[in-house]
Amino acid sequence: MATGSKHSRQLGPPIAYGRTAVVYDWQPGQVVKLFYDWFPQEAIASEARIAAAVQRAGVAAPAVGPRVEVDGRTGLVYEKVRGEPMTTALTSRPWRTDRLARQLADLQAALHARVGPETLPAQHARLQAKIEAAEPLSAELRQAPLRLLAGLPQGDRLCHGDFHPGNVLMAEQGLVFIDWMDASRGHPLADLARSSLLISRGQLPDGTPLRWLIERIRSRFHRVYLDHYRREQPWDEAQFSAWLVVNAAARLTEGVPEAPALLAFVQQKLAG
Repeated sequence: MATGSKHSRQLGPPIAYGRTAVVYDWQPGQVVKLFYDWFPQEAIASEARIAAAVQRAGVAAPAVGPRVEVDGRTGLVYEKVRGEPMTTALTSRPWRTDRLARQLADLQAALHARVGPETLPAQHARLQAKIEAAEPLSAELRQAPLRLLAGLPQGDRLCHGDFHPGNVLMAEQGLVFIDWMDASRGHPLADLARSSLLISRGQLPDGTPLRWLIERIRSRFHRVYLDHYRREQPWDEAQFSAWLVVNAAARLTEGVPEAPALLAFVQQKLAG
């Protein structure tokens, strides 16, 4: 990826924090996603290619702009989308939980109805690479999810790879999907299993206000979301269970706080 234009400027306060980057206002109608120093340059280049491919496919996603460098940090410029994340709507208006869960399931099913652009990474290859790099897995334990993955269908659908309420913006122009860096061309049930893990097992930060209420909302949201998707797109339960194990093993590369729980889940499923 070519070196982006260099800038030395005072940015305003962050408007969003992510696991790999911080988002700031940039030019009018734009934001800049500045990546942490440890995030690989090739991964940034990959995100830019994926974002452009998704944009060309006509999906409701922010348009990606140039790569820039701000005080030594690499960033990508994106179209600014004004709207609240679905997670905010859930916590501020919990009586809409069932409606939003069904809406999220419908949105994901609509994405899965699309053929993924051929320029997107192959889902199987991405999952295999993650499992092979998952340090919490012993060499012996790693073989079981790899064998499961080898026996699962590949598919050619558009899969977001990080689809959850926090990555859906309720904007004036409609619902917009953000954070496509994990998008791939693959099997819908694999993408659904990944979302199921993110929604049901993602660990809330320490000190989260009203943690008990959020946990109850999340539990109901997850159940309604899966039930609705299943009614619209019935699936094979054994295959879905296998995809859960594969995705849990792959997520162990991501340094998430719920890694011990995910490892225990993988061990339990494989032992059974």
